[in-house]
Amino acid sequence: MPDAADAPVLSAVELTRRFGGLTAVNTVSLELEVGEVHAVIGTNGAGKSTLVNMLSGELPASAGRIRFAGRDITGWSQPQRARAGIGRSYQRTTLFPEFSVFENCRLAAQAMHARPWAVWEAAAHCNASIRAAHEALEAAGLEEQATRTAGTLSHGAKRQLEIAMCLATRPRVLLLDEPLAGMGAEETERMLALLAQLKSEHAVLLVEHDMDAVFRIADRITVMVNGEVIASDSPQRVRASREVQVAYLGEH
Repeated sequence: MPDAADAPVLSAVELTRRFGGLTAVNTVSLELEVGEVHAVIGTNGAGKSTLVNMLSGELPASAGRIRFAGRDITGWSQPQRARAGIGRSYQRTTLFPEFSVFENCRLAAQAMHARPWAVWEAAAHCNASIRAAHEALEAAGLEEQATRTAGTLSHGAKRQLEIAMCLATRPRVLLLDEPLAGMGAEETERMLALLAQLKSEHAVLLVEHDMDAVFRIADRITVMVNGEVIASDSPQRVRASREVQVAYLGEH
């Protein structure tokens, strides 16, 4: 038995998801560790988002197991996983555009510091939520824009805010679904710098289509084709894999 401190913070073992007669994810196993960006790549329909949805608890697995921090969480709901320390961002922005940048983060933090018994205290005055929101904005590089209305941010800054909202819940794992989508070169550079910073204290799973960015930032890459893993290794070995070159990178 490996020491608990050396074990992956999140692991999936032979995860499978069926939709009727369609198997969207077929016996996929992977491990996420603090200090690493683990990228999952594949063409549209490869099963990447379905995999993320199972890890976050938004979809139940048809088969297989999920372990987090040494515990079997396969049957846990999405809110249970979020409270335990699994944060997730989405392909589409999920902000409150009319609220300030800070208030978006504070509301995310408030979900982790619910105090239904404190009926005499306004939620907006919860010191734990306020502190978590400021710390998350600082980590995401948005502290100077805290008072701005979220809807007025640039596309890249909105994606940063979504990550800040995840950080406000104090997660150990970040599941990021295409955070670079629609970004220009400068915004991409800022996001890659943020991911490099975040991995020191988090396990990061990155689903992304920008291959240049993936091969720059990832410590490990898992390649999916038709719901199955065809390779999972270092970027150098994945790039050199003949099977990956033929099936995904389009080489012959």
